[in-house]
Amino acid sequence: MIERYSREEMRGVWEDENRFRMWLDVELAACEAWQKKGKIPAAALARIKRKADFKVKRINEIEKVVKHDVIAFLTSVGEFVGNDSRYIHIGLTSSDVLDTSLALQLRQSAEIIIKGIKEFMKVLKRRARQHKNTVMMGRSHGIHAEPTTFGLKMAVYYGEMERNLERMIRAKETVSYGKISGAVGTFANIDPFIERYTLKKLKLKAEPAATQVVQRDRHAEFFSTLAVIAATIEKIAVEVRHLQRTELGEAEEPFTKGQKGSSAMPHKRNPILSENLTGLARLVRGYASTTLENVALWHERDISHSSVERIVAPDATILVDFMLGRVTNMMAGLVVYPKRMKENMRASRGLVFSQRVMLKLADKGLSREAAYKVVQRNAMKVWEGSSQFRDLLEEDCEVTKILSKEDLDACFDMAPYIKNVGYIFKRVFGR
Repeated sequence: MIERYSREEMRGVWEDENRFRMWLDVELAACEAWQKKGKIPAAALARIKRKADFKVKRINEIEKVVKHDVIAFLTSVGEFVGNDSRYIHIGLTSSDVLDTSLALQLRQSAEIIIKGIKEFMKVLKRRARQHKNTVMMGRSHGIHAEPTTFGLKMAVYYGEMERNLERMIRAKETVSYGKISGAVGTFANIDPFIERYTLKKLKLKAEPAATQVVQRDRHAEFFSTLAVIAATIEKIAVEVRHLQRTELGEAEEPFTKGQKGSSAMPHKRNPILSENLTGLARLVRGYASTTLENVALWHERDISHSSVERIVAPDATILVDFMLGRVTNMMAGLVVYPKRMKENMRASRGLVFSQRVMLKLADKGLSREAAYKVVQRNAMKVWEGSSQFRDLLEEDCEVTKILSKEDLDACFDMAPYIKNVGYIFKRVFGR
């Protein structure tokens, strides 16, 4: 079992200690830049770097009075640094620190999510290969369509997660932008060199044209990407829920020793993991919608986005990390019932071969319209009674005068439905 969601790694990204540490990293990098410009004496910079620290509890105490988190932070740092603290935060505005450090945190969280996606893809690839030729009923509109394989389902999910991996890598790059350009982004009180040096030191890129903030379309893209990942997980979860229904019973979540499904009904084995994932996906989509509303701010900046991001950034990233851990664990332990899959295929009494019969009739000279009519006429009788589709076809003189027994054998052969599975696998997984 891969219980990744129990890890503290993602939570640690958003804890106060890490957040303020990022702020300090930004401030110290800016101090280094100012020293290179001659604004801060080398000896003072050395003392600042040696002494600079903070206490979370102290910051919170100061903030209760000053009602400003960055000022509270700078005051706490100043208590450690002493007189040299006058060199800290020269020319910077609060958003220079906040937005640049947020980029660092989002980059950290993206790296964790990328790891989680890769872990999940490994499981999907293994399950796909394991069930490459496990034939089951393909369904459209919830109705029997034509046979497919369980492995192909897994290959579809793998391909989608591969695209999600690419999206997350792009989103990580999109959000890895900071700004050290002052109150409204004009560099009025700070040299552009300070931004170039600071961001290079932090391995971030500079927002080409900033206001007081890094523009929020970047963040909207990041959280929209999380919503797409959550939607893919939900898609898989919904499929598991359907396959676990009593009427299907083709696959089910792992049911561990000692687990109980219902307080009232001892027989129950419910799809609780996939139901949970379905619900969590709704939350992540809501967060994405909220970050889209953050794009439009008043003039060069307001703080309507700030309160939102304090909730959305940790919640959405922690949730997606949790979801990846849960779905990875669920799919790794998913119980598959090939025998039941075959039984369910027989439930529609041969109707799943209707297209091949129609194509064979057309191949023998009947118009497509006429072939469709003949096949549908017999298919509807199967729906309305208990006859086998092939039996009805063999009793239909309009069919038998065109198709031989060998022709019908070919129409009802399962092999064509899986003959190109290997081709699809090569496209998805490569050689």
